[in-house]
Formats: sequence, C-alpha cells, structure tokens
Amino acid sequence: MHPVALAVVGLFDPGEAPLFVALCALAGLVASFAMDVAMVRQEEGFTPAYVAAAVLLRISPEDVGFLGANVVHHAVGVLAGTLYALLYLVLALLLPVGPVVGRVGVVPHVVAVVGVVLFIYSFFAHLVLPRAGRSIYEERSTAVCGQWLRSSLVFGAGFVLVAPFLTAAV
Repeated sequence: MHPVALAVVGLFDPGEAPLFVALCALAGLVASFAMDVAMVRQEEGFTPAYVAAAVLLRISPEDVGFLGANVVHHAVGVLAGTLYALLYLVLALLLPVGPVVGRVGVVPHVVAVVGVVLFIYSFFAHLVLPRAGRSIYEERSTAVCGQWLRSSLVFGAGFVLVAPFLTAAV
C-alpha cells in the first residue's frame, strides 16, 4: 500500500505495514488453534481439515494423515490472517475507523473479519468440498458444511479478540 494511504489511516507509520501483516498472519494461526477446539467437539471432528488437505494434495480424504490435515488447516489460518490484514488496510481507508482497540479501528476490523469468515466458509463449502470426492460430498456434505460454518465462526471470534492484542505491538 502506498505510504500516503497508510498515513491517511493514521494508525501506522508507513514502514509498519509489513509488521502489521505478519502479526495478522500470526493472529490467524492463533485463531486456527481456537478453531481446533471447536472442530474436535463436533461430530465430524477434523473432517473439514482432511477434506481441505485432500483437495490440495489431490488425494482421497481417507489417504490424508493427521499431520497433513493439521499443516494445511493451520496454513490456511495464516493465509486467512494475511487476507484480513490486506482487507483491513483497504477498509480502513474507505470506512470510518471508529474506536481504536490496540492499533486497529473497530469498524474496519469487524467488517474485515466478517469478510474473511464469509470467504473461508464459502470457499470451503462451494469449491473445496465438492472436489473432495463423491462419498463425503453426497453423504455428509450438509453435516460437514454445518461444522465448517460453526468452526469458521469460532475462527472469526478468536480473530476479533486476538488481532487487536497482537497488532498493538506495531
């Protein structure tokens, strides 16, 4: 983002954007660990993580190991945190910042988190799950999508809390 645009946001010096993005990626990782708790407590368990890893690795979900599913799941958390950072920086220019918590304005923060959660859920439900194989898609897609939605909401709630705390260090 252009240094002048960051100055308009008023919360960061221009050179702090890379650190902000890195801290948001870390917040995404932390939020994905919160998502783990939600996933293991549901009937389908880590099935969404196995499905995502299977599509990425182009193998059957039954052939994905626990480590592979976890690596993909947490890497997606890091990518979601990065997506949030970029979306936040754009929204902070377009929306009123509102109250500031840590170093983030509440209005663009909440809108960016909602946008990321909707993207994560939609991407999984409409692109990843249909490619996972007929058995899961035809037999358990409603249950897996429902679990993914609940888990995504937990990710969002964790991110809403963690990102302002971590980015306060910027």
